[in-house]
Amino acid sequence: MAKTKELSKDTRNKIVDLHQAGKTESAIGKQPGLKKSTVGAIIRKWKTYTDNLPRSGAPRKISPRGVKMITRTVSKNLRTTRGDLVNDLQRAGTKVTKPTISNTLRRQGLKSCSARHVPLLKPVHVQARLKFAREHLDDPEEDWENVIWSDETKIEPLGKNSTGCVWRTKNAELHPKNTIPTVKHGGGNIMLWGCFSAKGPGRLIRVKERMNGAMYHEILSENLLPSARALKMKRGWVFQHDNNPKHTARATKEWLRKKHFKVLEWPSQSPDLNPIENLWRELKVCVAQQQPQNITALEEICMEEWAKIPASV
Repeated sequence: MAKTKELSKDTRNKIVDLHQAGKTESAIGKQPGLKKSTVGAIIRKWKTYTDNLPRSGAPRKISPRGVKMITRTVSKNLRTTRGDLVNDLQRAGTKVTKPTISNTLRRQGLKSCSARHVPLLKPVHVQARLKFAREHLDDPEEDWENVIWSDETKIEPLGKNSTGCVWRTKNAELHPKNTIPTVKHGGGNIMLWGCFSAKGPGRLIRVKERMNGAMYHEILSENLLPSARALKMKRGWVFQHDNNPKHTARATKEWLRKKHFKVLEWPSQSPDLNPIENLWRELKVCVAQQQPQNITALEEICMEEWAKIPASV
């Protein structure tokens, strides 16, 4: 009896694909050059191979049904704790640990993260922010490069360092390299006013007294125009500040109008839209790394680090 010709790999794969698509062996066998018995043999061999593949490790502790249950629970309540899920599975007869819960949910695309702090927005704020976004959606990049952004911030001598985690050996937690110094009552803080554009940082000054409308007016008078000149802003540059009552005081508005400064209309409750917040973070990280021990050193370091920030940042 003559030996039959072996089917090509592409043909075998096609048979398996049709089988997985729900086609019967008879229907697949109607393809040109295929017999029903040949189709059945290939499908049986494929099933035997796939059902008996060596396992890649220990079997999952949580069954597919349990995975669906905890995924559904987390989807309904995003603040569900791992302890809650451990208890839910234990009541269902499955005993697991919290790391197992984390690993299982991570495979489902869910990861436990700290909730972001965002402004508390009322419906009117949402609509104003949406209106602002739509109005500026198609603005060319050159328009944004012609904006001077400004804001105030508080900074502490021993503020939180962005690198708060350290790699250390056992029993070395109190080594000076592994600690972050603290002082009583927080060590105080200073208030800063600053501005910047795409061309680099403008002036940064310390506000030594409680700021009011008159003081803010004075700060702009002495620092805004010199900053624009130092940054070599084009004619018609735009000034941005938020809707803090000090910024919207009548005297400030009148001064800006007399100077013919263009002011970017700003939606309320939108500090997160101001890119200077990212620059404040850059400054605070640099300052925290130097760990100033008093207010005087803090001010000096702030001025030095602000001046060092390149336009690329």
